Amino acid sequence: MKPETPANSSFLPDFCGVRMLFVVVLIGELLALVLTLAEAGNIQNGAFSLALKSLFIQWVALSCIAVLCVSRPWLNRLPDYQAASTSYLLMLLVSFIITEITWWILQNSLAVADLLTQTHGIFLTRCMGISAIVSALALRYFYVQHQRHRNIESEAAARIEALQSRIRPHFLFNCMNTIASLTRKEPRLAEEAIEDLSDLFRVSLKDAQSLSRLDDELALCKRYLRIEMHRLGERLRVIWDLDSLPGNVQLPALTLQPLIENAIYHGIETLAGGGTIHITGKKTGNHITIDIDNPLPMDAYPEHHDGNKLAQENIQQRIKAFFGNHGKLETYVSDDRYHAEITLPWKNENTDR
Repeated sequence: MKPETPANSSFLPDFCGVRMLFVVVLIGELLALVLTLAEAGNIQNGAFSLALKSLFIQWVALSCIAVLCVSRPWLNRLPDYQAASTSYLLMLLVSFIITEITWWILQNSLAVADLLTQTHGIFLTRCMGISAIVSALALRYFYVQHQRHRNIESEAAARIEALQSRIRPHFLFNCMNTIASLTRKEPRLAEEAIEDLSDLFRVSLKDAQSLSRLDDELALCKRYLRIEMHRLGERLRVIWDLDSLPGNVQLPALTLQPLIENAIYHGIETLAGGGTIHITGKKTGNHITIDIDNPLPMDAYPEHHDGNKLAQENIQQRIKAFFGNHGKLETYVSDDRYHAEITLPWKNENTDR
């Protein structure tokens, strides 16, 4: 999964959507109003002219949308310049056909035949000219918006890579210090720690634009905790309560490990007698929540540590890049314990079957 990646790379939007239909109808009415106001005449004729123009413009606009909706799967397979040219010609063709039909109806309608003050050629030229300009502006707008979204996606991908790279040296440096302290005292434990570190390093080199499964992240956290337990011994205690969480929940790589690391270095390690880290999770509707809490030192709160704040900001930004407003990281203090709570979206695949 990539952050905010569209289903296809074509600049043409979804013409079959209700939102697009609403926008087209609204713009069509505004265009009819502008054209009516540009004409001189009394109020009664103006109202009748607005009604006719609205009917004609909506007929053309909705017909163009219908044609583009049907042809969109084929247009999406074309290069941008071919898709733009083909779409433009299709809209002009639809406009031409409806203009000719409209002229025939006006000519044969006794109610409006007397209102015609222009020849067929002028009527056709005016209608096709307006259609050509509006169609060109619409396609240009779609292309500019598409390029803007692509630039935003590229910036988000680069930001995720940068945030991930800032996290990697942090925990790798701490792990290396732990292994160095074990090398002379406990060679066997040092070897196990190196194996755990290799897994940590492998995950840190993972594509930052992809997501990991929750069960893989938890396995990584347990390997990291095993390294820290070699160093802290009985001072570090961990209580897990995540049995109710589905293992297929998606989250950015290295999301939980830095929070556990912060709980150790800014909580457990500052206390002479150590302490217990609680890692709990719950499932609520289409979201899951994972809470990591640790005892607070008596003299300071974790927010005072720049390293803790940096890691939390990195995680928050990566979650936002992937999930937008559907995911978040919140921190708070309760009962002399510091909590880091992650909320992530989750969709139960079994409910769709």
